[in-house]
Amino acid sequence: MSGDDRQNEEDRQSELARAHKERQAKRASEQTGKSRRNTFIGAGVAVVLVAGGIFAATTLVGKNADPDPVAAESSASPTASTGILPDPSPTPTRTGPVTCSYKRDTSVPNKFVGLPPRKPTVMKYKKMTIVLNRGTVTVDLMTDAAPCAINSINFLAKKKFYTNMKCHRLVTPDVSGVHMLQCGDPQAKADGKNPTDGQGTAGYVYADENIDIPLGQGVVFMTQPGDAAGQNNSQFAFSLSPENQQIGSGYSVIGMVSEGMDTLLGLASSGKDLIINDSDITGDGGTTAPKNPVIIKRIIFS
Repeated sequence: MSGDDRQNEEDRQSELARAHKERQAKRASEQTGKSRRNTFIGAGVAVVLVAGGIFAATTLVGKNADPDPVAAESSASPTASTGILPDPSPTPTRTGPVTCSYKRDTSVPNKFVGLPPRKPTVMKYKKMTIVLNRGTVTVDLMTDAAPCAINSINFLAKKKFYTNMKCHRLVTPDVSGVHMLQCGDPQAKADGKNPTDGQGTAGYVYADENIDIPLGQGVVFMTQPGDAAGQNNSQFAFSLSPENQQIGSGYSVIGMVSEGMDTLLGLASSGKDLIINDSDITGDGGTTAPKNPVIIKRIIFS
């Protein structure tokens, strides 16, 4: 790309960012939180590509946007695991019993299969294995630090909620400035066209946990609307690039990929492997999807 072309692209992305911020401000004054529910990182975020680096032009998550997040009585503290995440890493600690609070939410498209148990049944689990149609990924779990999130995924997996579910969003840096795979929307068509992809949930929400970890390569975290807190649901994402650390923290981290990163990185090398949805970049609905579908066959805890 020539210098002029690069400048033109930067100007175009800057204009997208400016226009999107104006739309966000208008929506904030006209809409309720019920209608602002695309639950993927990057949607509602204009990402600007700059020569030599990437940065988010608008806030990725507003942790003060929801003054009354769903309460959770977990005494777990933030933690990290060894692996791709840079040192230093906090040490996991937990004192006392854990109680989770899951709140029914019918404000968005959902597939309700019940509420997880308030007392987590997952404290013994160390790993989560996600069998995809394109390979297997193993996640080292941070169960002490995120018991309620892991309890939720385990509950849904037992109900076969995720079985044969398409991962609805896959983006690469050349498309959106971040590199991620997102799954967990039971209503998603993952065709790059459906405007409601990214909105579906399991019909309940719960509070944030373990939110102090930057989203470096290998981090697995729960997603929620970019203007909300305490709205975790069935959707989760894999961070596939060290550059994603620029996003910072604020999302509930459940673990780190320990095996299968090559599988995840092989899903798409660039935008040519994706069905591009321009509205994904500006947060206006729908998602960019993989041309070669990524499907969860089953999730196993051990």
